[in-house]
Amino acid sequence: MTDQGVIFDLDGVLVDSSALHLESWRIVGAERGFTMTEALFRETFGMPNAQIFVRLFGHPLPEEEARELSERKEAVYRELAVGRLEALPGVVPLLRALRAEGFRLALGSSTPMSNIRVILDAIGVRECFDAVVCADDVTHGKPHPEVFLKAAERIGVPPECCVVVEDALVGVQAAKAAGMRCLAVTTTHPRERLQEADRVVDHLTEVTPADFRALLAPGAAR
Repeated sequence: MTDQGVIFDLDGVLVDSSALHLESWRIVGAERGFTMTEALFRETFGMPNAQIFVRLFGHPLPEEEARELSERKEAVYRELAVGRLEALPGVVPLLRALRAEGFRLALGSSTPMSNIRVILDAIGVRECFDAVVCADDVTHGKPHPEVFLKAAERIGVPPECCVVVEDALVGVQAAKAAGMRCLAVTTTHPRERLQEADRVVDHLTEVTPADFRALLAPGAAR
């Protein structure tokens, strides 16, 4: 068993469900009297809903109201997602190759577990992951490193021996704050927004397990 781990974000890394999330925000906004602009959506993509509400309304919502609104938004998302989710290019072969090479794999996402189950089952990769850390497991959202540190702990791999795969700036920042290497993919953000990552690719078809070992090699540039 290797002492190296790879921690994947979900939305924008395994699947590109950003359009479905934006659609769900707009449906709920029409119901509740707020507007989610595309600019604000792009800026906050990858953040927990509670943090997004602060940006939307200018202040934190009461806990019960925030929970109810978040649950409604995610329920709408799951309804929209039925039959419309597929893995991004290279995802499934890469996950299987990493497992075959002995990497420990985790999912570290700001997404609720109910959404994660739907997505992993839709693309057939639930069995690839040794651990899942979701929004329900953390107190602090990205760019705080908590989600990735918990993921590393659950797979039994030191942070410095983990690579995070992310698509959002807040996720890259969380990975670096955790003391991990980061591979960024340009699914939802342009390359120039992701330059804090150790490597940036357009698709996961561009990388193999050897690339992850190279990122973790002693003496690799950090």
